[in-house]
Amino acid sequence: MEQYKNELNERIQNPVENINSVKGFEIITESLVYKVYDVFGRNSLLSILYQTGVFPGTIIADRIKKEHQKEEFEIMEALVVLMDELKDYYSIQVRDIEQYEDRYRIVIENHCFLREPIKHREKLKFGKALCRINKAYFETAFKILLGNKVKKIEINYLENDTEKDVCVEELIFYT
Repeated sequence: MEQYKNELNERIQNPVENINSVKGFEIITESLVYKVYDVFGRNSLLSILYQTGVFPGTIIADRIKKEHQKEEFEIMEALVVLMDELKDYYSIQVRDIEQYEDRYRIVIENHCFLREPIKHREKLKFGKALCRINKAYFETAFKILLGNKVKKIEINYLENDTEKDVCVEELIFYT
């Protein structure tokens, strides 16, 4: 039996450095999203994913306020401070800024930490269910950082730019 065990271990041996954690995360994430959808429906899935982003959005905003010893930031200042804090997870470039009487609209190119997992899973799509986590994360963080300077914040997916490998999104700050 000892020899059999040794042969078996030799055949199934896989060094830890060969483990592809990201690939595993992709598979589990896709499964989780579609199992929740199947069991609870679309609205529950979207709500769960949104709420998943609210918690870390609150934490990051509170940390930024404490580090900068400020209660409220200006819109562009909040964008810079937040993106500096999150540069390990996001690569964002501003494509356009529009100022209206009642709002600012900022169009961004966003390559986020969810992009690669979404890219490799057949059922996951850019700008769809899983992206609700990021939407909630940023909407929540901006609401906390901007305080009374804005009435409402919307983040909307516009398109997937495959050439630049980014999602194009709009951030609308209603003043």
